[in-house]
Amino acid sequence: MSSSQHIVRSYDEELTRISNRIVEMGGRVEAQLADAIEAVSKRNSELAQRAIDMDAHVDEMETEIDDLTVKLLARRQPMADDLREMVAALRIVGMLERVGDYAVHVAERAVSLSNMPVVPPVLVISRMGKMVRDLFGDAVGAYAHRDAELALSVWRRDRDLDQLYASLFRELLTYMMEDSQNVTTCVHLLFVAKYIERMGDFSTNIAEHVHYIVRGHKPEGQRPKAGSARIATE
Repeated sequence: MSSSQHIVRSYDEELTRISNRIVEMGGRVEAQLADAIEAVSKRNSELAQRAIDMDAHVDEMETEIDDLTVKLLARRQPMADDLREMVAALRIVGMLERVGDYAVHVAERAVSLSNMPVVPPVLVISRMGKMVRDLFGDAVGAYAHRDAELALSVWRRDRDLDQLYASLFRELLTYMMEDSQNVTTCVHLLFVAKYIERMGDFSTNIAEHVHYIVRGHKPEGQRPKAGSARIATE
């Protein structure tokens, strides 16, 4: 093997290593997200704590992948497709970490909710959770397989999550107005719903970058978005 062939092979191996670590990080965040959502629906504070405890490892993975990518950029000075891949990788890793942060926020609310009365809208939270898990899992899968069509599907389906969030927002406000004893529980659920909606946005952003990696441009047109209520997030 010539020296130039060895360099190319080494470079490809480093790119593959980074990609594999990103997929692994995505899997870890997906598990964190699943635990957090289930903690809310099952009122399980142990699951919530597991999701919270997982965050330190997710942060470590982000730092490791960032370091690997920056060092490879500095050494190889990639051009064209490789540069696009690596810049997108840095952005995707940051988005994965943010989804993990929102999973922690959900888990923290789940701990509080485990000691509060149950209100019917929590069932909609479970539906939203399933929806965002599907979006996030497909976004990570699209990256793993460089599947632009799957990425485009995630990009389009985010609107369904927005619509469900807007509907739940109105329902929770109704419960608070009907009975003041529901206010504290419903406020927690409002925040949980907003965190889930934000995780859907980040899943869609990941999908946009996957489309960019594969096709060289982000999906054309404006992202399909439903009108949604707004609430300040942490």
